Amino acid sequence: MKTNSLAFRLFATAAAWNLLVLPIAGAIIYSLYRQEVETSFDRRIGVLLTVILQDSIDHGESEPGAPKDVGEPLFEITHSGWYWQIKPLDGKPGHPLVSRSLAGEVIPLPSEFNIEPNDRETRWANLDGPLEQKLRVAETIYVFGEGKKAQRYSVAVAATWGEVEASLRAFRTRLALALALAGIGLLAVTLFQIRFGLFPLHKVEKGLAAIRSGEAERLDVELPQEIEPLQHELNALLKTSHDIVERARTHVGNLAHALKTPLAVIVNEAREDTSQLARKVTEQAELMHTQVNLYLDRARMAARIGVIGRVTEVRPVAESIIRALERIYRDRQLEFSVDCPAGARFQGERQDLEEMLGNLLDNAAKWARAKVVFSVAAAPAEADAAGAWLEIRVDDDGPGLTPEQLAEPIIRGRRLDETKPGSGLGHSIVADLAHSYRGKFELARSELGGLSARLTLPLAT
Repeated sequence: MKTNSLAFRLFATAAAWNLLVLPIAGAIIYSLYRQEVETSFDRRIGVLLTVILQDSIDHGESEPGAPKDVGEPLFEITHSGWYWQIKPLDGKPGHPLVSRSLAGEVIPLPSEFNIEPNDRETRWANLDGPLEQKLRVAETIYVFGEGKKAQRYSVAVAATWGEVEASLRAFRTRLALALALAGIGLLAVTLFQIRFGLFPLHKVEKGLAAIRSGEAERLDVELPQEIEPLQHELNALLKTSHDIVERARTHVGNLAHALKTPLAVIVNEAREDTSQLARKVTEQAELMHTQVNLYLDRARMAARIGVIGRVTEVRPVAESIIRALERIYRDRQLEFSVDCPAGARFQGERQDLEEMLGNLLDNAAKWARAKVVFSVAAAPAEADAAGAWLEIRVDDDGPGLTPEQLAEPIIRGRRLDETKPGSGLGHSIVADLAHSYRGKFELARSELGGLSARLTLPLAT
């Protein structure tokens, strides 16, 4: 997932939100749970305090009796963390009544903790007990006896915080694990939502790729209503592009007809006169005819280059041209060899490929002694070239060209060899078309001994 992608932004936002919300939610849940546990713990201590006080009243009259039926076995286990204590106040001598769990010790209640007489309020405190246990203590004051025999007693129940803290630690661990799993689950759901939500855009991408590769002429996929207008606008743009190209072709054709006919009339009329002026007119008219053809060809190429969705299979075009050349040169019994993968496709117009291959194969057949080889392969990638490319080679076993001739630039109308008929336009047309497709056209010495024409063109993927 790329950092500048829409999916990454959505996922990062969801992850940041989870990292912010889940810890806060965890802290709130833990705080509420701790509050509930502490309240429940205090309630339990308060109930035991009431039971012990009532039991001591039931087993004594002027002074408290030892509670016998508290209902909490932990009061019988030494240093269990659960303790009760009944202690006389106001300096009255006597040993306090304590639970067996205290093992003869006492709960160290602070003096300022005691309650005023006749105040039945329960007081709470946290203090250290036996074995440095952290205790939660509840104390109340009760007056036993009447009149002069009335005596205040402190009745206290203490319980260790260890039980509560152990419960809180276990809950905190389980809560952290649950929130972590919830966070992972939410991120997984978010990732699924992103993939599911952005899937229509992948359909658009595939549809556009199909248009570019020539498999389709318009975008026709089922999309959500939010991006359905995008499909309509893209199809309208494609139609407008095709209409512009068709109009350009029509205008170029009309211009060619409008210019060529008057030039042909001028040339024919001038050829009937043998004067110096007539020859000059003929020469300039033919030059104008050549220039018109040059710029009309370039206009046609410019109108066709870059049109979306134009893809041409290379092998059928080459085989069609070779069949025609075999009929033309059947008296020479030339051997044509084709080495072209079935899936090789040119990203461009069929008529442009026909014109390029026709010129190259015709030139090779014209000069070959016995053999012409047509081959296609993937071109090596270059650092400054985007996309995929294919290399088309046409080799012959003819006389070829000298190193000096191969080094000369290809100029329209100039023939590198004057021993064969021709206009000298073939290679320049091929070069112009190749450059229009951002490709290359080169001439080299062939391994067969003749000329090797090498054409690099965009490969349709």
